[in-house]
Amino acid sequence: MTKSKKITLSASRDIPFNKLVLSQSNVRQIKAGVSIEELAEDIARRTLLASLTVRPVPDDDGAETGMFEIPAGGRRYRALELLVKQRRLNKTAPVPCIVRTEGLAEEDSLAENIQRAPLHPLDQFRAFQAMREKGKSEEEIAAAFFVSVGVVKQRLKLAAVSATLLDAYAEEEMTLDQLMAFTVNPDHERQEQVWEALKQHYSKQPYEIRRMLTEGAVRASDRRAQFVGLDNYVEAGGEVLRDLFQTDDGGWLQDAALLETMVTEKLNEEAETIRAEGWHWIEVGTDFPYGHTFDLRRIRGEAEPTSEEEEKTYEALKAEYEKLEDDYAEADELPEEVDARLGEIETAMEALQDRPIRFEAGDYAIAGAFVSIDTAGGLRVERGYVRAEDEPVAETDVDSEGDVTDPVTHDDAVDGTGQATDPDEEEDDDGTKPLSDRLVCDLTVHRTMALRNALASDPELARLACLHAMVLQLFYHYGQDSCIEITPKSTQFGAQAEGLADMPYVQSVDLGIETWAGNLPRQPEDLWGALTEWDSDSRDALFAHCVAMTVNAVQEPHHRKPRQIAHADVLASTLGLDMVKAGWTPTADSYLGRVTKAQILAAVREAKGDKDADRIAGIKKSDMVEAAEELLAGTGWLPQPLRTAALAEDPDELEFEIVDDGDVASEEPAVEDDEEAVALQAAE
Repeated sequence: MTKSKKITLSASRDIPFNKLVLSQSNVRQIKAGVSIEELAEDIARRTLLASLTVRPVPDDDGAETGMFEIPAGGRRYRALELLVKQRRLNKTAPVPCIVRTEGLAEEDSLAENIQRAPLHPLDQFRAFQAMREKGKSEEEIAAAFFVSVGVVKQRLKLAAVSATLLDAYAEEEMTLDQLMAFTVNPDHERQEQVWEALKQHYSKQPYEIRRMLTEGAVRASDRRAQFVGLDNYVEAGGEVLRDLFQTDDGGWLQDAALLETMVTEKLNEEAETIRAEGWHWIEVGTDFPYGHTFDLRRIRGEAEPTSEEEEKTYEALKAEYEKLEDDYAEADELPEEVDARLGEIETAMEALQDRPIRFEAGDYAIAGAFVSIDTAGGLRVERGYVRAEDEPVAETDVDSEGDVTDPVTHDDAVDGTGQATDPDEEEDDDGTKPLSDRLVCDLTVHRTMALRNALASDPELARLACLHAMVLQLFYHYGQDSCIEITPKSTQFGAQAEGLADMPYVQSVDLGIETWAGNLPRQPEDLWGALTEWDSDSRDALFAHCVAMTVNAVQEPHHRKPRQIAHADVLASTLGLDMVKAGWTPTADSYLGRVTKAQILAAVREAKGDKDADRIAGIKKSDMVEAAEELLAGTGWLPQPLRTAALAEDPDELEFEIVDDGDVASEEPAVEDDEEAVALQAAE
């Protein structure tokens, strides 16, 4: 039996730095990893942790020259070279080296880089954790390894996940993205419960893990959290879950019950302040459904005029603002103190312009206010709404039979001025008497026709008269104050569509109504004079708004109106309406939770393809809805009723077909087959 030959390791020795040179045999040509500067700082902190691999440099005759080249360890050499240039290391300082003479230099370089196993991320997380436990601060760890404090916090957060999950990650049963998702909730028991549940789940996507771990929590971006304030919630003992690896909009508030209590208390405090104004009633709620004021009459107060002192203050602030802007007009960046001052001036000017609204004493006695939270988390107060039962009762006359009659218009004759007369009244001293009703009617027919003729020849005034009639009906609910018998109808929508109030296009319409209502005179009899004084652009804008308020393109099962819907399609095409840009998205509430599984899969298949649709095909509907909402986000997919077709060049090309709906036959626009509809949507 032959004896195996023992291995002899390469000799190591200290070689002065100035006797070392880089070798052309180093296989690392592409820069990667830690920079030379950072490596130099690390060597300065800890000294050299790994020896250089060198080979003797012979002369032409093969004799040693005393110089050594470095085929493996070039980056370390460069870092040492930088320290020498910075005079932080002597050029003759001894450098630990392993001297190689056998084999090829390229082989040494390649082997050192290939055979070096990279550190598993989990080992790095645990190393950071061990350093933290031994007294190193997060800032010190960050400085030692040239990373940000945020990176250190992320690594420590990962190391703090349940040991069971860390073992699963080490065994490659879990991805790093999944592990990062588990850091959202620090409760190890809950983490392990979710991990076990996911083993039977169709999807192990990070977003699904985050959803399960934050179930029952309230997002910090929620209006209730914004209203209470995150700092106040934490001060009251509430816990906030944070995601260090994704934008989380401030995290999740874990104690929903505490949040609700704080919201209720603060709303009630605010309501007491509003109640002290003297309103007949106050209704308080976190949120009210869209359309909660539709059946109530609105009393609009008047803004309190600014005092002479406030006017002077405003002008002084405006002058200071303009001066600062002029002084720094050429500056690339405003000084910090100047920028802060400009912000203070803007805030002060806005406060002066935001005038308190003043109501009449009688208004408080019959009207009330709604107190709630707006979409941004601020206090929302809607003042001046009168319920039907609180409306003042007009004085009436009662006849001998006990019937209520109009205080002015009895069965008496009415003269040309509208004043009541007695038919049996004797002639006046001059021998005249009021004109008969029939004669007044005949005369005013002539006047009406002459008015029509005159108005027909004056388009601008006709537009003004039409606008006047529409504004009376839409903003004052007093259509009888106009002789123009145009009755605009504005159908109100509320309970039909969940979440309607939060949509940007609805908020824009409501803002328009509030803005116009604030600019109109309080009394309807003053409206004509006000409109005549407005410029044409303002009247045109109000006219467009009034016409827009009459649009109704709702398809209702009990009221089939195919030609009206067809015109809505043409109008949408002409306007280039894009419901995606308008802000509509397919969510569980808006669409996915209200259709069949087959329709959900059809939507996913159309937007994302067969692969994603097949992946969620076999799961229960609640899970399918959640998965589909995630898959459809950002795709721009729309259900058929929300799609806008390209406008036909010839409006007459719009075809109709007769649809037999049992007992009733109705006309509806001809519908293209599914393939053509999909192709048209794709072309758009």
